[in-house]
Amino acid sequence: MNNINLTKIMTEQRNQNSRNLDQKTTVEILAIINSEDAKIADAINQQLPSIAKAVDIIVEAAQNNGRVFYLGAGSSGRIGVLDASEMLPTYGVDNLFYGLIAGGDKALRHPLEGAEDSKELAIEDLKAVNFTKNDIVLTIGASGRTPYCISAIEYAKEMGAKSVALCMTDNSEFEKKADVCIAILSGPEVVTGSTRMKSGTATKMVLNMISTTTMIKLGKVYDNLMIDVKATNEKLVSRCINIVKELTGETDSDKVLKTLKLADMDVKIATLSLVKNIDIENAKKLLTTNNQSLRLALA
Repeated sequence: MNNINLTKIMTEQRNQNSRNLDQKTTVEILAIINSEDAKIADAINQQLPSIAKAVDIIVEAAQNNGRVFYLGAGSSGRIGVLDASEMLPTYGVDNLFYGLIAGGDKALRHPLEGAEDSKELAIEDLKAVNFTKNDIVLTIGASGRTPYCISAIEYAKEMGAKSVALCMTDNSEFEKKADVCIAILSGPEVVTGSTRMKSGTATKMVLNMISTTTMIKLGKVYDNLMIDVKATNEKLVSRCINIVKELTGETDSDKVLKTLKLADMDVKIATLSLVKNIDIENAKKLLTTNNQSLRLALA
């Protein structure tokens, strides 16, 4: 077994602001955690240029029928799967972002942390999804050295595909191998090495930024409204109604809902039907001729 030098990994270092943590009161502990969490947004701000590069690569891939595969182990993998799984209900997209976790779906609920050390497993997982040169791997690992992730980057390179890496330390193995490396210097954890804390929060924030900005660039948002939301429950039905009312100026909720139902709950089609005063079929045609862009269709 290789002896890993943890002293060079920022997330494994001792946090001087949380020393004697077990002797603090409840409020004092919470205040320390909160104070450390408050540093994350600034750390992410320092990496906006790298995050922008990642988004631009992903948008270009999406426009060429490529897919994005988040890969990670443990907490990193779980957060990746979470972000990918939210793309369908929020943006109506189920064929762009995918989450792969070392150890498979069982690892989502049960610790299979040893799976992160398998380089072969990453290749097997990517082959199983028919990974091609048009796709992208986005590896996630606080330490920037996870073998499962490094193997995915290497495999992507062999396939002629682009790779993005997200980590929470500088001078990482990820940085040496990936096309774009986003290194968020979130600093030592409140509980030493517990990367589900600040590292996990930073990971969630960055993946939200990447996937959300990608959706905006792909026309899934009009103004700041999610126009491809899927009405899979009562709350989302109400959201669809409110979005159409916002976009059309129509105040009659019953009329809006009726139009939405005729449009199979498609916000863009219902909006075009009401604004242009055309039937659903013509609204569909108008949207199609404008490359599914509501802004172009309205103009």
